[in-house]
Amino acid sequence: MIRTTALVKRYGGFTAVDGVELDVRAGDRYGFLGPNGSGKTTTVRMLLGLVLPTSGSVEVLGSTRPRSVLPRVGAMVEGPAAYGHLSGRANLRLSDAAGPGGSRRTRAARVDAVLEQVGLAGAGRKRVADYSLGMRQRLGLASALLRGPELLVLDEPTNGLDPQGIREFRDLLLALNAQGTTVFLSSHLLAEVEALCTRVGVLDRGRLVAQDALSVLQAPTGRTEVRTPDVDLARTLLARRLEHVDGDRLLVRADDPAALNAHLVEGGVRVRALAPERHTLEDTVLSLTTASSDRE
Repeated sequence: MIRTTALVKRYGGFTAVDGVELDVRAGDRYGFLGPNGSGKTTTVRMLLGLVLPTSGSVEVLGSTRPRSVLPRVGAMVEGPAAYGHLSGRANLRLSDAAGPGGSRRTRAARVDAVLEQVGLAGAGRKRVADYSLGMRQRLGLASALLRGPELLVLDEPTNGLDPQGIREFRDLLLALNAQGTTVFLSSHLLAEVEALCTRVGVLDRGRLVAQDALSVLQAPTGRTEVRTPDVDLARTLLARRLEHVDGDRLLVRADDPAALNAHLVEGGVRVRALAPERHTLEDTVLSLTTASSDRE
């Protein structure tokens, strides 16, 4: 779906993107993460043919000319653009007419369908100038969905959405992905990426410092989390393997959770919950990246 090779973008003596090699596969829900100024938006703009690379190559949907496949790509980059004096419906009609490959015959039906998809069916005739920021974000997503894209490229799409809106947005992307749409999501919201994405790339100062399945990046830490009301008894049984206690929550150095559970139960400890501790996405990203800087 997306593949870049030694992708570089320089502005004078400043390198914004440095040798990035993305690998986004069909069916992925790919989260593109990094601090502000890490080069994410510059990379996204190169993927869409909006900025030319200094060197390296970009392949999108099998083509090395990204602009040639834009009718098959839905995109929202750097916030939604719209004419404030026009209605949401009118903006979508114009967006469809301006882009390549839009069918005039099916335009009205497609506009109504995407307004319904993003929860703006009741606001389609309202002036965009009167929309909230969250409504504008929904309108931008509606524009990206107009032609039933094979690939969605979204840059910070949940800005301005309240928690309910974020959940609805996530559910919509999950449904689209289940129907075959590949999702590429650039975001700084780690919790949202953690809840949505299957694969993750992490950018830092223009360089791709990690790219793997989310499950790999959230690998077990080698410790097991135990919850029990019998904390003192558990302390005695676990001895030096016990690394941390917080109320009824214990962190134990243990490679075999099943054996640990058996040991505790045999010793008379009531185990309410027991599971391997896993790295969080936040921990992983923070360990790989430096402090944010103004690069993009």
